[in-house]
Amino acid sequence: MEAQFRIVARAERDRLGEGPVWVPERDRLFWVDIEAPALRWLDLASGATGTRSFPEPIGWIIPRAGRRDFVIGLKSGFAMFDLEADSVTPIGNPEPDYPDNRLNDAKVDYAGRIWAGSMHQAETAISGALHRLDPDLTWRRMDGDYGVANGPTFSRDGWILYHSDSAARTVFAFDLAADGTLTGKREFLRFPEAWGWPDGMTTDADGCLWIAHWGAGRISRVDPEGRLLRAVPLPATNITSCAFAGPGLDRLFVTSASRGVEHETNAGALFELDVGVSGLPPRAFGG
Repeated sequence: MEAQFRIVARAERDRLGEGPVWVPERDRLFWVDIEAPALRWLDLASGATGTRSFPEPIGWIIPRAGRRDFVIGLKSGFAMFDLEADSVTPIGNPEPDYPDNRLNDAKVDYAGRIWAGSMHQAETAISGALHRLDPDLTWRRMDGDYGVANGPTFSRDGWILYHSDSAARTVFAFDLAADGTLTGKREFLRFPEAWGWPDGMTTDADGCLWIAHWGAGRISRVDPEGRLLRAVPLPATNITSCAFAGPGLDRLFVTSASRGVEHETNAGALFELDVGVSGLPPRAFGG
């Protein structure tokens, strides 16, 4: 089945679009342009878009449960962000010894914890890591030695964490315990060269993963065994991430990047797809 897609109408094209997340309380899709740097949003009902510039790279935005503000991942570390008050309040830097790193991608698990990866901003060192930010606002380094830590997502039951090292073309799987510990790191899927590099991911209601392909102009659906079920081509080379949105969780939004392919008409566009399946409800940070 061919997926139908549209390009969301807006003035901007993202240099490095990433981290889409639907916030149902606002019926709004948020995402970031890491290198603008800027926060973007789309009102699903009206189609209106907005943007807020930042003075440093912003890797992701996640809502806080029962509150109006957000947690964001900046180059300088974790922070709170209040959109209405236009205020940023630092939480802390998980990598003070790596000043050339930045936070890159993040998701929330079933216990309300944020799992956030990092990377060397110039992509010339293997200094990335996977961090866990708990609801009490303490954090812990959970895994390391990533070239580009990317795309966390979870199994449908929440007991498996999937996380990528894009530089190694590999998606890993971990067993996730109730106390937040990780065990059993294993290779879940290794991209052949023709697939490009694995970027952001999300999980659908059937427990299958949707993975963005940087450098290959597509998203793919793979089953929990890592078998390719479907590939959906898109008219932009650098596809970066994806998220289900809307009351039925049946609108798949896909971000992209114009970095390095500025000549492409649709590079950096935000795509909306009808892929015939729905996603899992988004989670908010518990702190």
